[in-house]
Amino acid sequence: MKLIFSSLLVFGLYLHLSAQEQAFVQEGEYGISAGASHYFGDLNPNPRFNRPGMALGAFFRKQFGNYVAVRVSGHYAFLGYSDKYNTDNEYEQRRNLSFNTNIWELALQGDFNFFKFVPGSEYNRFTPYVTFGIGAFNYDPYAYYQGQKVYLRPLGTEGQGSALYPNRKPYGSMAVCFPIGLGVKYSLSRTTSVGFEVVYRFTTTDYIDDVSTTYAPDAQPHFLPNGAPTLWYALQDRSYETGTPIGLKDRQRGYANQKDGYLLAEFTLSFNLTSYKCPSAN
Repeated sequence: MKLIFSSLLVFGLYLHLSAQEQAFVQEGEYGISAGASHYFGDLNPNPRFNRPGMALGAFFRKQFGNYVAVRVSGHYAFLGYSDKYNTDNEYEQRRNLSFNTNIWELALQGDFNFFKFVPGSEYNRFTPYVTFGIGAFNYDPYAYYQGQKVYLRPLGTEGQGSALYPNRKPYGSMAVCFPIGLGVKYSLSRTTSVGFEVVYRFTTTDYIDDVSTTYAPDAQPHFLPNGAPTLWYALQDRSYETGTPIGLKDRQRGYANQKDGYLLAEFTLSFNLTSYKCPSAN
């Protein structure tokens, strides 16, 4: 009899706690993220993961049930690469190009949980998820020449804007990205969750690194009146720093059929927004 009574008591307590748990509805969450970024493109085509940068972000996620959410996020990331890291490719080492850029991104994503996720729950506090969406980002590649920081986009290093190359238009400072990736999240309590995600950004530009098509050594003047090389000429082909210049007209400088991309791997900390719904009598 005592065993039956104890079983009923435990069962009743379980139902009570379950009802209380279900009474709290996760409406959404806001949070921050931090981790590493990496560039992939004409200077890192293989690819290699040997030049990570910093990534920081903030986000708001609106929850629609326990499985689906829509997220708005903003990110800063630092990207950069150099041909000096391409030690197994003699041509790329001779090419000797490099760049850095700051990325400012705003994105809209859908998140889809594999498992039911209920913050603070004893049994539903963990889930992997997939995420994908669309965004826009700002970039402005630069390099260093004789110790000075030089922005590359205004130079038109591949003949952009030159009358001799009318089909090569100057590229802008904005482009579209398509984030897609995987993540996991774990609820520490009813109010706080942590997570980790890896999200790759496909983009609509091939100029994050200022490298795309072929050399255009006749696009602008080579020398100043004093005989010094123009800044454009010095930066459109830097192979002279490693030996005989290789930047002949129409010779491959980049990979025009492959857009650039970047990846963010971040830890997340979020704070849940919940509402209370009175449990049903049934």
